[in-house]
Amino acid sequence: MRAPLNNFGLRQLGVLAGTGSLLLACTGCGSVKHDPNPNVIAGKQEFVSKCGSCHTLARAGTKGIVGPNLDEAFRASIAEGLERSTIRSVVHGQVLEPNPIGAMPKNLVTGSSLEDVAAYVAYAADRPGQDTGLLAAAVKAPGAGKPAVEQNGKLQIDADPTGQLAYVTNKATATAGAVTITMGNMSGVTHNLAIQSGTGASGPVLGATKIITKGAATASFNLKPGTYTFFCQVPGHRQAGMEGQLTVK
Repeated sequence: MRAPLNNFGLRQLGVLAGTGSLLLACTGCGSVKHDPNPNVIAGKQEFVSKCGSCHTLARAGTKGIVGPNLDEAFRASIAEGLERSTIRSVVHGQVLEPNPIGAMPKNLVTGSSLEDVAAYVAYAADRPGQDTGLLAAAVKAPGAGKPAVEQNGKLQIDADPTGQLAYVTNKATATAGAVTITMGNMSGVTHNLAIQSGTGASGPVLGATKIITKGAATASFNLKPGTYTFFCQVPGHRQAGMEGQLTVK
């Protein structure tokens, strides 16, 4: 039996607001007048850039863990018959008036960008499969850039500028000896780059750049031949996939 609108997926929607009150999660859902022609391609790009570092949304390829997993948050309600137009209104309302004790800042996205983001999340949330066509090409796969190559003792591995929890590449090579690694970060999301001996999470951390939100940070190492892991030490970022492999010869 389909749940009535004032009681659908209470716990799932409540988690979006950080409260058990559906009224906070869906204030004005029925009265919002949305743009009838939102740009979901731009919405996906904006979501990845502004929201993906905090939220998991499978079709967007984001794995943030600071905020709710949006696929899980809406799953039960969608199964109960919740319309995606209502999801759009919920997302719109949450971004427009975020929970004051939550992590999401006010005015994260506004105007037409907010319409686009809300429309994309409504389309993508807990939808099986992968985006296709122009939507699939709207955002590059995390870490899909060419391998970074050390030159004259300098190696540049930048954070993804779109806000994805990734570096621009997940592969790098260097020559044994003194290496200075620079991480550029223009994403507006806080990152750093640490070097760990070996692969996996068990080896010793040899050093790291400072944590920055924008700009560039460097760290120097004396590396022996072997395989190393580079990763972000900001909580949740490595778990979301922000890591790569450095091969030293």
